[in-house]
Amino acid sequence: MEAGQAASSCRRFSSRELAEKDRIAIWREVYGQTVIRLDIEPLRDRPFEADLRLRALPGIKLVAGTIGGARDRRTSALMADGNDDFGLAINISGTSAVTQCGHESTLGAGDGILMSCGDAGTFMRPSPSRFLGIRIPRATLMTHVPDAEDKVGRKAVRGAAIGLLLNYTETLMQNETLGAAEQKLAANHIVELAALALGAREAGMQLNGVRAARLAAIKADIAASFSSPALSLETVAMRNGVSARYVQMLFDAEGETFSEFLLGCRLAHARRMLADPHFSDRPIAAIAFGAGFADLSTFNRAFRRRFGMTPSEMRGEGRTDSK
Repeated sequence: MEAGQAASSCRRFSSRELAEKDRIAIWREVYGQTVIRLDIEPLRDRPFEADLRLRALPGIKLVAGTIGGARDRRTSALMADGNDDFGLAINISGTSAVTQCGHESTLGAGDGILMSCGDAGTFMRPSPSRFLGIRIPRATLMTHVPDAEDKVGRKAVRGAAIGLLLNYTETLMQNETLGAAEQKLAANHIVELAALALGAREAGMQLNGVRAARLAAIKADIAASFSSPALSLETVAMRNGVSARYVQMLFDAEGETFSEFLLGCRLAHARRMLADPHFSDRPIAAIAFGAGFADLSTFNRAFRRRFGMTPSEMRGEGRTDSK
């Protein structure tokens, strides 16, 4: 999958989908040597497992998932491909040992490290570790981090940027409907967040990536907690470590408000429940309250305004479609 292709779907590779007798050989030759250009060597007396997702965006590539019982190496033979991209690797859980350019580091949860495809290096994961890897062209990253060469093999600066980066990329991994312009914008945001995680100064940066990542995290928070009638702008702002005014500003930039997004989440959930025959016996009032509405009349008005039919009519349409 090339970084500039129009369809930026997420590809998944899992060792569990391979026959056990051929698992290691196929994983090393197809995934390791061909897809990510690493020599993946299973460790002795350690169970090997891998479940990874890859996605290409304009100019960058992402890989996220879990791998354990393996040593990944960028060997001299593989370096003959001429690729000298930087790779920012973030250890989400578990422990990893990294060696490159004379530096040795042990990564715990939340630690990141800058790697270079143009230098020999080793990643050791004796037990399963979740991680995120971002491959960025050398010239692109050095535009934001001029001293990136000096950071290779060293731990990245820990801080809010790494958390935002993890949340933002996870959202992208799950969203396969982005158009070409949105993909390019998302790639720019990721590069900016990666630069901040590596200690780049905020001064002189537009920080669009930070705003996009914060908004994505806030929307994910709302989508996970909309069923609470007490959910408020102030509560969400506090949980995300920002002011209520800042949250409003983020939504305003998209031509939407916090209240409109929250209402949309609640109505979409109610609509799915009403159209699903598995919930045909659940009272409409129970669905409304379960979606976070405090009273039935407000729910009925909002539902009809949004979908052009009453909740009862939506439920009847769902039953007709299921026949």
